Amino acid sequence: MNKIEALKNLLLKTRKATEEICAPLEVEDYVPQPMEDVSPPKWHLAHSTWFFEQFVLVPNDPDYRIFSPDFAYLFNSYYNNAGDRVLRPNRGLMSRPPVREVIAYRQYVTEALLKFMDKSDLSPEILAVITLGVNHEQQHQELLVYDIKYILGNQPTFPIYGDSFSLQKEKTERTFIQFKEGIYAIGASEDDFCFDNECGQHKVFLHDFQIADTLVTNGEYMEFMAAGGYGDFNLWLAEGWDYILKEKIQAPFYWHQQDEKWFQYTFQGFREVEKELPVAHLSFYEALAFATWKGMRLPTEFEWEVAADHLNWGQLWEWTYSAYHPYPGFKKAPGALGEYNGKFMINQNVLRGASVATPKGHSRKTYRNFFPASSRWLFSGIRLAK
Repeated sequence: MNKIEALKNLLLKTRKATEEICAPLEVEDYVPQPMEDVSPPKWHLAHSTWFFEQFVLVPNDPDYRIFSPDFAYLFNSYYNNAGDRVLRPNRGLMSRPPVREVIAYRQYVTEALLKFMDKSDLSPEILAVITLGVNHEQQHQELLVYDIKYILGNQPTFPIYGDSFSLQKEKTERTFIQFKEGIYAIGASEDDFCFDNECGQHKVFLHDFQIADTLVTNGEYMEFMAAGGYGDFNLWLAEGWDYILKEKIQAPFYWHQQDEKWFQYTFQGFREVEKELPVAHLSFYEALAFATWKGMRLPTEFEWEVAADHLNWGQLWEWTYSAYHPYPGFKKAPGALGEYNGKFMINQNVLRGASVATPKGHSRKTYRNFFPASSRWLFSGIRLAK
């Protein structure tokens, strides 16, 4: 199989996987936007399609005819170079176009992409944009899972989604893996696909450190809660303390206390919290407060990357105590694609690893995920370091 055929197969697999994530939904579930950070499933389906239309077909295929002149405005996300757009908080107000039209749009663009890729004169630059589009859609698959859980998990009946995206128990005994002081190589090699924020490769000096081989569990986090962790300002960053007081946060997201027991919403419904599972849906503030309570800390993103080959990671994204900054020599691509990562390199914290919602084959140890410190609806957890 040649490179183009392999890319076509990956494209089709990815497009199908997005739609399969939505398969358990009712049509009414495709539209709500219960908070600004959550985008409606209908919007994800259309935006990931618009990306291919906007950046592959329109500029490169003279035979292509756009599906709808309105969609570029409706489904652009944050690409200022690509024109005006519906503001993010208003995505859930769009009852039109209907879901069936968005599905038709996806089919139309997928068929056009496949015909376009049958041409023999595609440049490496065009193939690179298609590859970026596939990885972009895989990112949106994970966000789609987060957003579906938020939409369903904030309904009074806690509807069941299905058995997908379940966490597994951590091993009961924790050990700390030790790494010696030294100079270590960080970043992606660019031999295979990577995002621009993983480039360029550089070296960092690290002091001796130890990192846990397991994630923090629900049971451990319950101990923090029972010990008054949410009431002790000494454990919290000032900004984090202000945040939990303002939002009245006393437990991880999706947790509810009933009859002195803790329950949580999962995709399998409303269940009692299992102590052996890794604790999830925590902000950076909560992760750091727990680590402080334990007399430890969070790893830096560089420590995490150095240790990754010795860790069993991939259940939850892991907060690091690293700000999201550019690597040495980082360069933004020209035009709209240069807006992909670089303009967000402020007021964000890096998470490393992957989660049960990360598409298979999309993760790697150099991957730099990033969210504001207050984010809780993503699939995030804690790994301790010292």
